Amino acid sequence: MRNDTIDSFLNALADRVPAPGGGASAALHAAQAAALVAMVARYSDGPRFAEHADLVHKVRDTADRLRDDALALAEDDVAAFTAVTEAYRLPKGDDGEKAERSAAIEAATLGAARPPEALVRLVSRILDLAEDLLPVSNRNVVSDVAAAAEAARAAATTARVNIEINLGGVPEVGARAELLAAANSVDGLVDRAERLTTAVRAELVR
Repeated sequence: MRNDTIDSFLNALADRVPAPGGGASAALHAAQAAALVAMVARYSDGPRFAEHADLVHKVRDTADRLRDDALALAEDDVAAFTAVTEAYRLPKGDDGEKAERSAAIEAATLGAARPPEALVRLVSRILDLAEDLLPVSNRNVVSDVAAAAEAARAAATTARVNIEINLGGVPEVGARAELLAAANSVDGLVDRAERLTTAVRAELVR
């Protein structure tokens, strides 16, 4: 996916195919959020910002890594959803085949919930960076901190519904608890994104 053009990805997203779908879209929201944070950090470097150089460089480098991690999760999501589709296509002619098919569907469904679960954690790290960067960032690009926050918010809320849609197919108690914890943490991420955007907008209308 990282080598696709935007147009080819959107064509695939719009097509009647199992993947990419909402999960990959969520990961790309996160990748954009990380890229925006990295861009603001690069505009917040140089002699004018020397006092905060260490922080800015750390934010920049971490955001670059998280952008790559988000793209990897987009690819993981496509692969995981494809595995679900393939599991449903397994034969179910006798009891043995039915049992194998059910086990494969259960494993694939859990696998499909893992990329959005990981994405929720990644979004939290992106918001950490945005929160650290906002007070010291170049005010000429401060609106892009809000843009990053909103992209991160979209990533988190989309990841949540992609966790929730798979929960019904995950009977194992421990795995369900992990997935629910990730889904339940999203409200807190939304609140953090909202606070960032509110802080930026308050500064813009001074």
